[in-house]
Amino acid sequence: MLVKTFACAVHGVDARIITVEVNSGGPITDKNNYFLVGLPDNAVREGHQRIQAAIKNVGMKPPRVKMVVNMAPADIRKEGSSYDLPIAMGILGSTGQVMAEKMSEYMMMGELSLDGGIRPVKGVLPMAIEARNRGFKGLFVPAENAREAAIVNDLKVYGVNGLKEVVDFFEGIKEPEPVVVNTRLEFLANRQPNGVDFADVMGQQNIKRALEIAAAGGHNVILIGPPGSGKTMLARRLPTILPPLGLDEALETTKIHSVAGLLAPDTSLIKDRPFRSPHHTISDVALVGGGSHPSPGEISLAHNGVLFMDELPEFRRSVLEVLRQPMEERRVTISRAKVTVDYPAGFMMIASMNPCPCGYHNHPDKDCVCGPGEVKRYLNKISGPLLDRIDLHVEVTPVSYEELAGKKEQERSSREIINGVMKARKIQEKRFKEMEGVYFNARMPSNMVRDICDIDSAGRALLKRAMENLKLSARAYDRILKVARTIADLEQSEKLLPEHLAEAIHFRNLDREGWLG
Repeated sequence: MLVKTFACAVHGVDARIITVEVNSGGPITDKNNYFLVGLPDNAVREGHQRIQAAIKNVGMKPPRVKMVVNMAPADIRKEGSSYDLPIAMGILGSTGQVMAEKMSEYMMMGELSLDGGIRPVKGVLPMAIEARNRGFKGLFVPAENAREAAIVNDLKVYGVNGLKEVVDFFEGIKEPEPVVVNTRLEFLANRQPNGVDFADVMGQQNIKRALEIAAAGGHNVILIGPPGSGKTMLARRLPTILPPLGLDEALETTKIHSVAGLLAPDTSLIKDRPFRSPHHTISDVALVGGGSHPSPGEISLAHNGVLFMDELPEFRRSVLEVLRQPMEERRVTISRAKVTVDYPAGFMMIASMNPCPCGYHNHPDKDCVCGPGEVKRYLNKISGPLLDRIDLHVEVTPVSYEELAGKKEQERSSREIINGVMKARKIQEKRFKEMEGVYFNARMPSNMVRDICDIDSAGRALLKRAMENLKLSARAYDRILKVARTIADLEQSEKLLPEHLAEAIHFRNLDREGWLG
């Protein structure tokens, strides 16, 4: 008897339907009565032992006839243990132990334990989206993944703890209660407070201003300063002044974390912007994604959020160089011999670094002990093309005693700063409403920069002197204009004035003469 069940394979951050065809009967020609075809990996093949034990331990009979299981389409590699449940139900339906008439109307995914329990799997959210798009009546997933899948509307999601619950459903004995999540209420409720605030940082007004500009326009920023000057403290507060995630952004972010298997149990939706801070010993693959079975890297996990690269020159040169293309295109393509996948990588990067190996180059009070040329070699660990992609270069100086001893109430809080950021973002949202995928100034395509960032003769003269003196590239020229446009938006100015350009040029510290020793 032939029975079909349906599962899903995750490809990048999307899912594809897999048809599991189970056929029983026919003569047993050798000791093996179980044949699995359709390009399964070892984890899928090993599932046979789990499936047999689970079937037996829930009171059903393991098959004693020849079984052929085909996973179609056969040219897609099937990976992981999440196919245990659809294969097990196909076997039970094919051997007549479970009514199979309704099985083709439902999708099911889950790893079986030997006692018949169902363990959680990765990538449930894109699977649920594909199930709804393909018109399935419902989806069976492990109970721990149920809320994650249930944010998809117009699809019945059943969170089950064991194989017996699925058997009882198709036998008409008992239907589990579908898990229901109101996506909009879930999105609006229970936002986690960050616990940090810009009001905690005393002084550093210039750096706070730079981060306000970065948040308003979605610009990348690098902070350069001696140890203990507050670079990390400031960077960790950047998410507190970024606009809240929109519902579409939250769904997109949750999909990536679902595929990576990083959603906490019973989590349905990521509501806060990600903040990823990889250690400088990270490998190329861990940063951009990949592996023998490609999975998202840190830059994709930071999508719609912040990627913080602390002590940037300490990262390996090869690791830094792989950032260049994703920073420009906001996605990364992972190519292997048998598969190519795309992952979103629309992150905002903030980096920090010391100005030299000892940390005290250009320090107002302490002497630098680095030898001749050491400062230049240290800064040259960061290539020019990478620096060109960072809009704001900000020098962080130590905080004076007077600033440290000041009153916290005198400092602007994150709530006050974000009000100006939101006003600037609304201007940009209106400006780019006709452009798909462009929401703020940092994403402005080059062919629009000259029109949107129109400057007068005084501004052109100022920019010409800066380009000649600093020997800036064409990419740096565009980025100065974009930053100046953001500064004008923060001041609610329609025109791009010379003072806006001057402030944007001021935030190109690493281009200035004297910084390379």
